[in-house]
Amino acid sequence: MARYPGRLAIQQRVLPPYRAAFFDALAAACDGGLSVFAGLPRPDESIATTTALKVARYTAAFNVHLLHGSLYLCYQAGLLEWLRACDPAALIVEANPRYLSTPTAVRWMKTRGRPLLGWGLGAPPVPGALSSLRNARRLAFLRQFEALLTYSRRGADEYAALGFPPERIFVAPNAAAPRPTTPLPPRSPTLDGRACVLYVGRLQARKRIDTLLQACASLGQDLRPRLVIVGDGPERSVLETLAKTIYPLAEFPGSQYGAELAAWFSAADLFVLPGTGGLAVQEAMSYGLPVIVGQGDGTNDDLVRPTNGWQLAGGESLAGVLQAALSDIPRLRLMGAESYRIVRDEINLERMVEVFVEALNQLSRKG
Repeated sequence: MARYPGRLAIQQRVLPPYRAAFFDALAAACDGGLSVFAGLPRPDESIATTTALKVARYTAAFNVHLLHGSLYLCYQAGLLEWLRACDPAALIVEANPRYLSTPTAVRWMKTRGRPLLGWGLGAPPVPGALSSLRNARRLAFLRQFEALLTYSRRGADEYAALGFPPERIFVAPNAAAPRPTTPLPPRSPTLDGRACVLYVGRLQARKRIDTLLQACASLGQDLRPRLVIVGDGPERSVLETLAKTIYPLAEFPGSQYGAELAAWFSAADLFVLPGTGGLAVQEAMSYGLPVIVGQGDGTNDDLVRPTNGWQLAGGESLAGVLQAALSDIPRLRLMGAESYRIVRDEINLERMVEVFVEALNQLSRKG
């Protein structure tokens, strides 16, 4: 694997636990190491965070949260001191104009002639009477960066459509799990009892787990699966109460990690994420599971294809997709095998690191 010869620094608003493995792997590929600067979310965001990095170095930011909703802004105190201390050869920041301290980082790097990269989801079209002005401001913000890193092909297309040079956009598919090192888990082409449908993630409203319970309850008795909802969060008690009423076959084992979580993935027949977000999709695929996901910001576009799962289009019934999936177990097994191939060969932590290093090295050569 290629290496980056310099010292790298990365700014994040927060550092979620699922990102730690990536930062450690990227740090191991940087000869000068990696320093990560991140703070805490607002208390009402229900975002888990960590400071436990094994290879990369963590520096705490003091996040000052201003306003809410579409007016939200964040200022990260301590950023300039961090840059002076780690003195990076290259810097990657979140490509988000709502972060008020970003201009300070831009000026610091540019006065030293060092590469500055933006990392973001994309730039969806802005509707409305002021769309031209707003898009021009977004493009002006993005042009501060020598290159952009994005999670998906959709994100890259959006940045290019806005006017950012396509040759300076790098697609690093979002990954939370490394390339599988064990063979595809064996599963019988027929079921011995009920199918097992699995959800893993935070139990919060935007995950739409209530729709998963309702969809399972709408199935005929012969297709109703064992539904395992792994995780914890603010909606847990509400969902448990709903399950007792409409779908008693649902189980809530709470948060699971390591071997316990691996056992749930191995026992499942199908993984479902009805709402947004959720890097557990890629982890589920590494266990050879077909997947059903809600349409979101594009991060799952490259992961979930007709050959290994379903993306719920606008208005499409989760119950209908579940019925089609659970009615053909041999097809589910073939789709699960394709999921495994995708994360083994195309989308994994190792590939994500490779793209970051490729972008850094290209910019270093130009400099």
